[in-house]
Amino acid sequence: MISFHQKRAVCSSSSSPHKTLSIFPFLSLSVSPLLFHNPKKLPKISLIRCLLLLLQHPQKTLKTSFQSMASSSSFLSYLISICISLLLTFTSAEDPTVSYHFELSYITASPLGVPQQVIAINGKFPGPTINSTTNNNVVVNVRNKLDETLLLTWAGIQQKRSSWQDGVLGTNCPIPPKWNWTYNFQVKDQIGSYFYFPSLNLQRASGGFGSFIINPRSVIPIPFDSPAGDITILIGDWYIRNHTALRKTLDAGRDLGMPDGVLINGKGPFRYNDTLVPDGIDHETINVEPGKTYRIRVSNVGVSTSLNFRIQNHNLLLAESEGSYTVQQNYTSLDIHVGQTYSFLITMDQNASSDYYIVASARFVNESTWQRVTGVGILHYSNSKGKASGPLPDPPQDQFDNTFSMNQARSIRWNVSASGARPNPQGSFKYGSINVTEVYILKNKPPVTINGKKRATLSGVSFVNPTTPIRLADEYKVKGAYKLDFPTEPLTGPPRLETSVINGTYRGFMEVILQNNETKMHSYHMDGYAFFVVGMGYGEWTNDSRGTYNKWDGIARTTTQVYPGAWTSILISLDNVGVWNLRTENLDSWYLGQETYIRIVNPEKNNKTELPMPDNALFCGALSHMQKPQDTSAALRVHGSVVVVLGLFMVAILSGLVL
Repeated sequence: MISFHQKRAVCSSSSSPHKTLSIFPFLSLSVSPLLFHNPKKLPKISLIRCLLLLLQHPQKTLKTSFQSMASSSSFLSYLISICISLLLTFTSAEDPTVSYHFELSYITASPLGVPQQVIAINGKFPGPTINSTTNNNVVVNVRNKLDETLLLTWAGIQQKRSSWQDGVLGTNCPIPPKWNWTYNFQVKDQIGSYFYFPSLNLQRASGGFGSFIINPRSVIPIPFDSPAGDITILIGDWYIRNHTALRKTLDAGRDLGMPDGVLINGKGPFRYNDTLVPDGIDHETINVEPGKTYRIRVSNVGVSTSLNFRIQNHNLLLAESEGSYTVQQNYTSLDIHVGQTYSFLITMDQNASSDYYIVASARFVNESTWQRVTGVGILHYSNSKGKASGPLPDPPQDQFDNTFSMNQARSIRWNVSASGARPNPQGSFKYGSINVTEVYILKNKPPVTINGKKRATLSGVSFVNPTTPIRLADEYKVKGAYKLDFPTEPLTGPPRLETSVINGTYRGFMEVILQNNETKMHSYHMDGYAFFVVGMGYGEWTNDSRGTYNKWDGIARTTTQVYPGAWTSILISLDNVGVWNLRTENLDSWYLGQETYIRIVNPEKNNKTELPMPDNALFCGALSHMQKPQDTSAALRVHGSVVVVLGLFMVAILSGLVL
């Protein structure tokens, strides 16, 4: 947990003992963490005096601190740390900032016992947890060391007033290899549990993901006692083939087939069965203290498999999901679908006669042939008397009947009396009494062939990503980049390839019916919003289905499941201006075109409803000629040192500082 000082920008990075601070788009430097964790230890020196000292020996200072990143024990590096800390102290922002530096690269790892290429962040797989608090500004400087373009998206982070930061192809040009790009957004009026991941070309199937936590402000009460600890668990199906090989499989018109396993926090299964699990696989262990209650946040970051999550002999008290506090209910296990996140309160109330299994096993498949698609970790009490042994705890006994799972999903309710990010109760937004202004029925079908290629569709449209992102095309009035003609009901003619977008009405209230006519489970996600899940049922949705809607305490979330041969209905209050991706979270179907965007424009353009285009926006497609080349050398050139220092000087002077 980061401690924030009011009106002070704070930098945070869990990947390094030094903090990475970005002052200008072209400058990052390493700063001693001592200064941020204990600002009282700052020497009594004014910012301008500090800058004067730098100007006396700029070349030596910049060479020492920027090129070689010398340790903070060096006087000059320490001096720079003081200057930056003073700058942050006196040039205060309305809300604190948390800052991270992410370097995405390939590493070789063996999560299932076979060496393979995975995508790491700062050399780690999975990536670091982003830890923030409501209304924080979040700055993430991304360096792309992959051999292909990259975007990171922040699933569930609503990016209020700024779809420019969303990290999908409808809003952002991709980051080229060897380039840096800095995301800068605010987690405005949000709390909860989420994750981030690379959004392009199945890259998530090779890693690059991590948890994203938004803590409530200290003045806002939470609807449970403060837990003894906060634990994040990332679960997901996993292939030994990397994302480029999986892409080739899909491009050739074939299915991906059964995954090779399930990972828990990037690690393979504990060897609970000598036949199913080979020797030498590293597994995840969660260490806990007896008698204490922990908050455990679980995200399904996988490719396409729903997973049942359970911990042997322990109840899962559901407390929150994707930013909404829930009515607290105990579950022995819970189905977590691709892209979804839940947080549980789990009390360590067992006798610790042995360790306990943590299990994530495949659902809605032939479970007898998918036994290897099971992730197993260990819950270890500090007073445990031995290793876990014996069979795993049973999954729900409903392999050929999804009714149990759907009823479980319906039981997840919004805690209408709890405060969320604001003091007022969550239920003060009476979504059930708002008149619907527009209705869209989005229906999927099994993959089809269009122009000789296997494609996935939504309402008969297989989405083609624009060469010029939609939001950028609007800004520069690029004609023909997309069409505002997505059908309100499924097409009756042959499927088609289109960059077809939903034309949403600002401050409208949209009903979307997601109809799954495939034989596999799907989950659907919408960027920019939390929507209300008001109903689900088997068969075809009809107007009469509205009579079953929950109009009082349906959960508000960002990703919902749609069962095979069934429908799910969601309501969306269109108050966030921008261009927002609506997609299946199943990576194979997403890659093959099962997505669209909802474009929401305020006819009275102003900065109150949408922030201006960021200065560092990338250009591509029809606007490629506007993109300036980026210096991709790792070292900062010394001759720029005086410019940097003078820049700091100007900031100091404009801030009204005195000697």
